[in-house]
Amino acid sequence: MIAGLHFLVAAKHCEIADLAQLVQSASLVDTTARLVHGLQRERGLSNLYLSPHGHSVLAPLQAQVNHCLTIEDELRTCYESLGTPTGRPGHGARLFNRVAYAVQGLDALATLRDRVASRQWLGQQATAAYVKLIAGLLAVVFEAADSASDPEVSRLLVTLFNYMQGKELTGQERALGSALFASGQADAAAQQRWLLILEAQTRCFQHSQQFTPPGTLEGPCEQDASASVLADIERLRRIGCTTPPGSPLDTAHSPRWFELCTHRMDTMRGWEEHLVRNLIALCEAKMQAARRDAAALSAWQSANLRAPAMRGASSAEHFFDSATPPASAFAGDPSQPVAEHTLGPLLGKSVLDLVHEQNVRLQDMENELESTRASLQERKLIERAKGLLMAHRNLNEEAAHKLMRQTAMDQGKKMHDVAQAILAMAHVLPLAGAPRT
Repeated sequence: MIAGLHFLVAAKHCEIADLAQLVQSASLVDTTARLVHGLQRERGLSNLYLSPHGHSVLAPLQAQVNHCLTIEDELRTCYESLGTPTGRPGHGARLFNRVAYAVQGLDALATLRDRVASRQWLGQQATAAYVKLIAGLLAVVFEAADSASDPEVSRLLVTLFNYMQGKELTGQERALGSALFASGQADAAAQQRWLLILEAQTRCFQHSQQFTPPGTLEGPCEQDASASVLADIERLRRIGCTTPPGSPLDTAHSPRWFELCTHRMDTMRGWEEHLVRNLIALCEAKMQAARRDAAALSAWQSANLRAPAMRGASSAEHFFDSATPPASAFAGDPSQPVAEHTLGPLLGKSVLDLVHEQNVRLQDMENELESTRASLQERKLIERAKGLLMAHRNLNEEAAHKLMRQTAMDQGKKMHDVAQAILAMAHVLPLAGAPRT
């Protein structure tokens, strides 16, 4: 007959397997963050190159492309190490779907670069293509956060995902501003998009701060950029956003704007690296602790098998005891071997203590995970509702988000409540351009 301790050991090994996936996810997030940062700079240089006087940045652009190709090879290796969907429990289907989309984007990157190099595309087209690719890469990070089985890791992943989203919007602002200044003329549509990007940046950074776990606040952050750099960025923002449409803009602002935003994003990359290091260290520490626990449990199991008399009536009687379980005998240093004489005559009682503690711990973890995932689910609802409005009302993403935000303000509701209402009406909304009956 298999003793209960056998299943406790099995449960601990399942936990180790989950943590091994989190360690793997942390490595994937690290490589993704580095590639996204590289592609963000490549996007900005591409915008400068596609401007009327952009030939001077051709050499830096080619160097950046080569840099990104090296990291891309690393990311593809990370994807291959994920295994197969059938070998990955839980959220494997959604994760691999995100990875498949990201790989398609990476496969198409060569075509994008050819069109930039040959000047077949305008800066706006190139920016949109890079934005789509980076969104696909960040979606993999989102899925990693949504599927994390440990609440501490999940919170840190959510913090990192929101920060990476905010940094990506900062990169979009850099590309948009560079292109607008290089055009030499203020444009109302570009200015409106600029303001929407600024608003979305603020929202992402607020979400990131909300989920930042205690103990991860030390280190660099986006605000560490020098006051003079931030002041210059704000000055150029005002020029770019408030100059009357059709009025001239100084094209000399374009390289200066790119330089300032690059300094800001490099500083932000320092904070991003700090978060990634914390994530990797947390996953590895949890893995080591779980392995120590498993080794100690295995020692108990071996001692139990050698002394079957230790499983007696006292264990069965304790099972129905309504008293609060005593402190576990497992509460010593888990890195130290468990001596056989420390098991005592009531090993069954100690096993029940462990079962009780494991149940409490798993329930606490589940409660924390539900709270963290609620934020991610709200984001999913909002994105789905935006997509529905874009399809049925012939709106772009910015206009769809603005409509939802205004509706929420007018009705005194939260954005996810508005999103739920829109999704509930999906079956009665006509497609854009469809004849009305």
